[in-house]
Amino acid sequence: MASIYKNGDYYYLSVSLDGKRISKSLGTKDKCVAKELTPTVEKTIILELMGIEPKKVKLSFPELAERFLNENKHWSKSTYALNESILRLHIAGKPLPSNPTSRSVYVRHINQCWRWGLKHNLVEKAELLPGPENGEARHRTFSPSELEKMFILIEPVDFNRFVQLAYYTGARNGEIRSIQPDNVLDGSIVVFGKTGRRYVKLNSQEQKLINSQNPLWNYKRDYVTHKFKKEVRRLGIKNARP
Repeated sequence: MASIYKNGDYYYLSVSLDGKRISKSLGTKDKCVAKELTPTVEKTIILELMGIEPKKVKLSFPELAERFLNENKHWSKSTYALNESILRLHIAGKPLPSNPTSRSVYVRHINQCWRWGLKHNLVEKAELLPGPENGEARHRTFSPSELEKMFILIEPVDFNRFVQLAYYTGARNGEIRSIQPDNVLDGSIVVFGKTGRRYVKLNSQEQKLINSQNPLWNYKRDYVTHKFKKEVRRLGIKNARP
C-alpha cells in the first residue's frame, strides 16, 4: 500500500509490504510533480522491501541531462534556462569558465545533475567535477572619482537616482527595483527580498531621492544589469556590476 504525504514543504511517499514500511522524500514541493514521480519511486521502494537491489540503468551524461531537465519542468523559467545552458555547453565539450565565480556555478549545476542521476538509480557512479561549488566572495569598492562619474553622468536621470539609492542604502537590486508607493514610509521603505519582508532605513539624502522620483521605479532585473554595465562601460569604469 502506498500513500503520499507532506512533511514540511516537501512531499514523501510511504509504501508498506508484509508489515514493513519505508518512506522516501519525493524531493518536490509540487503535488502534481510528486504524483508523476510516485510510480518510479514506488517500484524502487517495493524492491527494497523485498530485499532486491534495484538494477541501475547506465545512462550517458547527455541522456542523463535530458532526463534531468525533462523531470524538473517545475523549475522557474530562469532556473530551467540556466541549467539547460550549462548542461548543453558541458555536453558540447566547452571548457569551464576561467572566472572562479562562474566556474563554481558550472561545477555546482553539473554535479547536481550527476547526484540526481545517482539518487534515482540512473547511473552507477556520479562523475563529479573537482573544484569548489560555491564562488569566492567578491569585494569591490568604488573610488570617489568613480562615484562622482556615476552619480553625475549615468543616464537617464531616473536610472541615475536608482543607482544612487542602491549605493546609499546598500539594498539588494531585487528589493528596490520595484517599490510600491504604499511601502514608502517616513524615514524608511518596506522591501521584499531573499530574507522576506524587511525595513530599510532612509537618511535625508535617500529620502530626497525617493521623493523626487515619480513614478517610482519598476525595472526588470535584466534591465538593471544590462543598463548598469552599459553605463559604467561608457564611463570607463571597469569590473563593476550592480
